[in-house]
Amino acid sequence: MRTDRAAFVDVDHTLIHGNSMGSFLRHLGGDVPAAVAALRGLPRAQANRAYFRMLAGRPVSQLSEEGRAWFTPEMFTQPVLEAVREHRRAGDRVFLVSGSFFACLDPIAEAVGADRVFCTRPVVRDGRLTGEVLAPMLDELKARVVRLTAAALGLDLARCSAYGDHVSDLPMLAEVGRPVVVGDDPALAAVARERGWEVSASTPATAGPAAGHVPHRTDARAATRWRPGPAAEPAAPRPSA
Repeated sequence: MRTDRAAFVDVDHTLIHGNSMGSFLRHLGGDVPAAVAALRGLPRAQANRAYFRMLAGRPVSQLSEEGRAWFTPEMFTQPVLEAVREHRRAGDRVFLVSGSFFACLDPIAEAVGADRVFCTRPVVRDGRLTGEVLAPMLDELKARVVRLTAAALGLDLARCSAYGDHVSDLPMLAEVGRPVVVGDDPALAAVARERGWEVSASTPATAGPAAGHVPHRTDARAATRWRPGPAAEPAAPRPSA
């Protein structure tokens, strides 16, 4: 049974530890220090576009295959992973909203059973990345995705949740009735204190079990954390990049 709620979940430093695109770049090999140096200091949108120029000419099929080789369940942030599973048990939709791209996000979405991925879309021609992107999924664009998705599916944003770790996630968090700040970004933490938003730790998922299994937490934060009401377990959805 589907509810009129959804969870909109940022990925980097929220659902997973670290930066997926940087980690994936290291997985691919090459001169990573030089690549990172080239991106350092650029505004987020410019850095996002510069990243994809580095991947120009790469086949989509190869990147998808490398993404599955790169992904491990140990990347997950345990409290957010638990929260996502709770949303799915309650019949809520789960959407990943990230500035990253399909190679990193497809295996993550499959592991958590996300309904859909909203992400930066690299331009593809003849099965290869051109090095350009349509629009980086950052800042206000994330908020727009939340509004449009709610309108299309008849979601009640006052009953929806969003999870983010950085002040750039503020527009998305402000769209829902239950925003959750993950980690300790100073600017975002200040807003959370001012507005009385929930704050979640960013502890690693326990190494070892498969991504579908989430160890039970017994600390005080877990005991008081909001949980959606009971509902039938939804069928595993098909994510899309």
